[in-house]
Amino acid sequence: MALIKSVRGFTPQIGEDCYLAENATVVGDVVLGEGCSVWFNTVLRGDVNSIRIGNHTNIQDGSVIHTLYEKSTVLIGDYVSIGHNVTLHGACVHNYALIGMGATLLDYAEVGEGAIVAAGALVLSNTIIPPFTLWAGVPAKFVKNVAPEQSNEINRKIAHQYSMYAGWFKEEEK
Repeated sequence: MALIKSVRGFTPQIGEDCYLAENATVVGDVVLGEGCSVWFNTVLRGDVNSIRIGNHTNIQDGSVIHTLYEKSTVLIGDYVSIGHNVTLHGACVHNYALIGMGATLLDYAEVGEGAIVAAGALVLSNTIIPPFTLWAGVPAKFVKNVAPEQSNEINRKIAHQYSMYAGWFKEEEK
């Protein structure tokens, strides 16, 4: 069972039908929507400020989500895919966005709906990534616009696949 820990009077709130891997850690002021999955070795650390995650979002293995004390917060929308080993610190990610493996998002960065942040990208503080764009590099820069149809196909497919994967693990736990 995942480590779910209260701190400073805040207890994580986990929505219905979520999957939390047995070594995931969820601490403090964290709210997970319905149907989310939080994978192996992932840490959602809401000890110093709030983390809000929408419905059907997947946070993949080894990711760390945190904030600045009494300053930045984390807001992640619905059907977002946060890739393996992502560090997301005090950023906002809108619905159906995809954050690639090993990317880092710093405080007050904002990723628009359906946008894609490439694997290994470093999104600096205060960067605004418009909807349906691809950003890559260190630091992350605009690469190209992505047609909403193409973004929807890629991002929605991944988000929905992770719901299926989580189902496999939920079945094993019964």
